[in-house]
Amino acid sequence: MTRMMLTAALLFLCAFLRAAVGFGDALLALPLLSMIMSISTASPVVALAGFTMSLSILVVNRETVDVPSAWRLIVASLVGIPFGVVLLQTAPERVVKGVLGVVLVVYGVYNLLTPGVPHVPHEKYAFPFGFVAGVLGGAYNTSGPPVVLYGTLRRWSPAYFRATLQCYFLFTFLATIVSHGVARLLTPVVFELFLWALPGIGIGLYVGGKVHRLIPKPVFSRVIFGLLVVIGVLCWL
Repeated sequence: MTRMMLTAALLFLCAFLRAAVGFGDALLALPLLSMIMSISTASPVVALAGFTMSLSILVVNRETVDVPSAWRLIVASLVGIPFGVVLLQTAPERVVKGVLGVVLVVYGVYNLLTPGVPHVPHEKYAFPFGFVAGVLGGAYNTSGPPVVLYGTLRRWSPAYFRATLQCYFLFTFLATIVSHGVARLLTPVVFELFLWALPGIGIGLYVGGKVHRLIPKPVFSRVIFGLLVVIGVLCWL
């Protein structure tokens, strides 16, 4: 019962973060859940919760999805995933995540200290960012940062930023759930923990959605860059 309550409380916080900003919840959930359960249980729970969050936000905000960018990101990620598997087998994880951490911290700090960000004017640039996301996802299950970087370079409004990321994450979480099903990781315990957490996820999405609408665009951008710095540091750790 204690584990169920802790899982529900943590996923409430993750749902709030996802609804308010659009990303960052998985990096919070997986390390903390793995402290109270095995990683083979925590990972499917996070995938089910993440899919539910993405679907819920996307259904309500589907009109603000940047569709040309979304499908390009998804297709490019499909191409990049096999390369990620090769990277996993050949490159030291510490080096790859260290480089990713440096890029995220430098980019985040630069944009926090200087007004405005570079602008990527066309959706075609989604292909290289999606490819890198697929590589990192296939290797280390960290596909989010390149997609977030792309969103900031496209200068999406907060509504487009959050909705388009959910469209991409919906695909990645679905693929993860299928993989877990094939590996027989979707056990009764996983579904029990997920179902216990559903009410908290719903409340977190509702409250986070309210907060999202109250955040001014300049403040939203600074929150995004601050989270990128935090994620970069987590990559080092």
